[in-house]
Amino acid sequence: MVVSTLEHNQEEDTFDYSTLDLSDPCRLLDTLQKLRQVVVREGEDIFKQWRSRIQRQAFLSSGLNLAHYMALRRHDLRPLQAALIPWGLSSLGRLEARVIPNLDAVIATLGAICQVSPANLPSRPSIAAFLEGDRLLQQNTEDIFGKTLAHRRVRIMVTLPMEAASHYEFVRDLLERGTNCVRINCAHDNAELWEAMIGNVHLAEKETGHSCKVLMDLAGPKPRLGLVITPNQKHRIFKGECLVLTRDIPSAKDASCFQANCTLPGVLNQLQIGATAWIDDGRIGALVESLTDRGVLLRITHASLKGSKLKSDKGLNFPDTDLQLSPLTDKDRQDLDFVATHADIVGYSFVQSANDIKLLQQELADRIPEKREIAIVAKIETPQAVSNLPELIVQAAGQQPFAVMIARGDLAIAIGYKRLAEIQEEILWICEAAHIPVIWATQVLENLVKKGIPSRAEMTDAAMAERAECVMLNKGPFVAEAVTILDDVLTRMQTHQLKKTPQLRALQSW
Repeated sequence: MVVSTLEHNQEEDTFDYSTLDLSDPCRLLDTLQKLRQVVVREGEDIFKQWRSRIQRQAFLSSGLNLAHYMALRRHDLRPLQAALIPWGLSSLGRLEARVIPNLDAVIATLGAICQVSPANLPSRPSIAAFLEGDRLLQQNTEDIFGKTLAHRRVRIMVTLPMEAASHYEFVRDLLERGTNCVRINCAHDNAELWEAMIGNVHLAEKETGHSCKVLMDLAGPKPRLGLVITPNQKHRIFKGECLVLTRDIPSAKDASCFQANCTLPGVLNQLQIGATAWIDDGRIGALVESLTDRGVLLRITHASLKGSKLKSDKGLNFPDTDLQLSPLTDKDRQDLDFVATHADIVGYSFVQSANDIKLLQQELADRIPEKREIAIVAKIETPQAVSNLPELIVQAAGQQPFAVMIARGDLAIAIGYKRLAEIQEEILWICEAAHIPVIWATQVLENLVKKGIPSRAEMTDAAMAERAECVMLNKGPFVAEAVTILDDVLTRMQTHQLKKTPQLRALQSW
């Protein structure tokens, strides 16, 4: 075997491929073997730090694969990818679910090309071992969303409107069209209405024979606009105008500018002059211009050319302010009394750290009846949650069924719209490495759901959602029709794409 001239930084265990000629398969083989050794060693070190938090035996191999993936992705693999392609071998671009088996398979094949004795190489993995990660992802998806569907891999989730409590036919229609999970947003309605919604879901399950899981989404510490007072009966706010965010209910006596109270007044104490604010999922932007005894004065920087409406209950985001807020509010704890006995899945808003997950697990343990298991869905919507994603996964999936929701609305505001696609990809990769299902959420087929006619861009977005394990639709007057169309799109796309892997069925368009 040719000895590699690969330069290896022992202190940081990173590789420099820039001076290495990888066109020689034997040099390439030696490089991959050295990389494998580092990945195994570093991966085991990472896994040892996680091991005490993994009580669920089913997650042990997934946790180890995630550790290997995190070790592997410390390195820039692009030169290796390019070098492997001319030999017809894996480009390493689809190894998330099977890091070591994929490396071993490539090494074994390169070894055969270089005529190296198999005794000096890792064993070629069996087909079962190579595909074990895919099996685990499917099993974990079934643990949360139920059995695999006959015609479609990706599940469909629908957010229920209040009418689902009184309109049984609406709920049954959703299930008949292909809904596999319903979401109840605990930020709205009350326990009486939630119970009626769930009762209609269970009745529809019996009548249609279609299984449907119930996810109840905790509201979390989401600042919102309270009472909105407009000056001189103006209905829209324009760029350059001001908005006073108050701690207390605003007074109609001061009508010089728009006013609204913040539903979490403590947030205002953490803002500084120059801080960015976004209102209504980023539709209105502003900067903190001054701090007052009543709250903060915002100067509007982004609004519709025709002006934007300020409405009560619209969300507030402060992306460059690290708000010190517990992810569980007093209301969330009250809601958990109902959620723990009625839901199949609990959605966790604004989770940011492994300790946040542990807090919810403790609260659930105090409420869940014996032998009842409830899954957790962590909504990834802050930069901290993105950075801590591997730790979140280990803490949660090490104890119970777990999934991740890419909450693209708040996430886009928090990290910036330009980075959303990039971060979304990374979340998908890390979750696949941990064999954890992902929910693709926010504004999926939004025009179709609300207006009955989809845009071209959102049809492409819905098609790309096939890479997740579940797609969420929000409520709207045409949501049932959207379920039908999404079911068709996802069914068609799975013949073309499975996660990151193209499916090369015969082309039928020509």
